[in-house]
Amino acid sequence: MGEGENPITKAHQYLCCLIVTTTFASGQEDSKKKKMLASLGRRWTRLSTRNPKPTWKLVNGRGVSSGAKSIAKERVDAVVIGAGVVGLAVARELSLRGREVLILDAASSFGTVTSSRNSEVIHAGIYYPPNSLKAKFCVRGRELLYRYCSEHGISHRKIGKLVVATGSSEIPKLDLLMHLGTQNGVSGLRMLEGFEAMRMEPGLRCVKALLSPESGIVDTHSFMLSLVGQAENSHATFSYNTVVLSGRVEEGKMHLFVAGTGSFESRCEGVAELELIPNLVVNSAGLGAQALAKRFHGLSHRFVPSSHYARGCYFTLSGAKSPPFDKLVYPIPEEGGLGVHVTVDLNGLVKFGPDVEWIECTDDTSSFLNKFDYGVNPQRAEKFYPEIRKYYPGLKDGSLEPGYSGIRPKLSGPKQPPADFVIQGEETHGVPGLVNLFGIESPGLTSSLAIAEHIANKFL
Repeated sequence: MGEGENPITKAHQYLCCLIVTTTFASGQEDSKKKKMLASLGRRWTRLSTRNPKPTWKLVNGRGVSSGAKSIAKERVDAVVIGAGVVGLAVARELSLRGREVLILDAASSFGTVTSSRNSEVIHAGIYYPPNSLKAKFCVRGRELLYRYCSEHGISHRKIGKLVVATGSSEIPKLDLLMHLGTQNGVSGLRMLEGFEAMRMEPGLRCVKALLSPESGIVDTHSFMLSLVGQAENSHATFSYNTVVLSGRVEEGKMHLFVAGTGSFESRCEGVAELELIPNLVVNSAGLGAQALAKRFHGLSHRFVPSSHYARGCYFTLSGAKSPPFDKLVYPIPEEGGLGVHVTVDLNGLVKFGPDVEWIECTDDTSSFLNKFDYGVNPQRAEKFYPEIRKYYPGLKDGSLEPGYSGIRPKLSGPKQPPADFVIQGEETHGVPGLVNLFGIESPGLTSSLAIAEHIANKFL
């Protein structure tokens, strides 16, 4: 590399070329692709090839040598894997602190998975055990998020939330939420009698309710777009359509092997075409974080928690002249989620959901490339109507239309107690410069800026 050349930019230029080559059709274009790849390989291979490194393939999820063919190798400062809202927040924070950051994502753009398939709610911090990461990051993240949205013109509204008990048996659970929220430092919480809550929301039915005035809604896409812009303004570089196939620890550093998404999909295996040697790696791959961590050779699998996936479907309200509620309305939390609640987005669209459906992920490729089924079965509405009518008896038959679904990257499965966020650094797993983020489900959106702040403070 020439004097003064930016390794991040150079690596990104290579990745851009690599992605272009994976778009060729078969047949005549295949020879063009091979020639271009060969040319790129000659151009980007380091001058010192006395002991060339092998190309790495993924076979059954493990990296194995496929011979002595050398590949391009570049040193970079920091790599963030995953351009969801948490990865974007981390990339922005690191770049604002002067680090050269490269963000890699297998999709064609940012925020295409869990970050764009949620309720877009800013949570106050009332659901989580005191001193847990979820509690601390939610409360701190909410403060940072409201401030960020105000300073950068991101559409948001602090509309408040009512968590409702629809029967006397649920009142102790409501009292527990009040206690948790107070311990977590959530301000303004107030217990309401049923008639007080129904005076606020005439369409509501409940016997008691917890008012959380700090809860709100946000335009998630605008927030993520702003994070991308701020990161790029601080010289961060994004490379989409790029898969991190595997990694290995060598001489105290994590080496990453990457390829174009198109190549990975077409061959059902990965042949690395670039080797990155970062000083810092942040694994923020969301649904694929554990599958990726298991491909980091040198990281013991005992530090990788098991993965569980819970799909949640949303239905939208049709035929209503105006939203039935001004505030967010949540039932008592259920196993695996916060219950089928009602939210109103910034455009006035009323959404009910999500429910909880435990699903299996059959292979790593599904989580790597987001090959999950996001279809919403219209028949699931049959289960929504009775759940919603517990607190909204005026819901009319036939008024629910299929909306969208999302998948929670959970660390606990059915009948298991909820798990906290897991943020692992060298002090836990012993691998220098590697930070793994596992189980960043709700309140991940609310917590994103606080998680980024924590990573920058602790691991820089």
